Amino acid sequence: MAKVKVHVFLKPGVLDVQGKAVEGALHGLGWADVSNARVGKLIEFDLADDLGDKAAEVKRMCETLLANTVIESYRIDIA
Repeated sequence: MAKVKVHVFLKPGVLDVQGKAVEGALHGLGWADVSNARVGKLIEFDLADDLGDKAAEVKRMCETLLANTVIESYRIDIA
C-alpha cells in the first residue's frame, strides 16, 4: 500500500476568509506577530500498490474531485 497525502490550499490572491478569522483570533489571544494565515485541507488515503502510475492517478483525482483548480492549488506526497 502506498500512503498518499494531498495538501489543498487557496491560490495566492484568493481571499482566505477562514485564514483571516484564524489570524484575528490569534491576535485576540495575544499572538500579534502572526500574519498571512492560510487555511487548507489535508486528504490522506491508501492506494493499492498494483496501480500503475500512482502520481498520475492522484493528479486525476485532484483535478476531478479533491481540488477546485480554479481557486485552489494542491501538492501530492506519495510514500
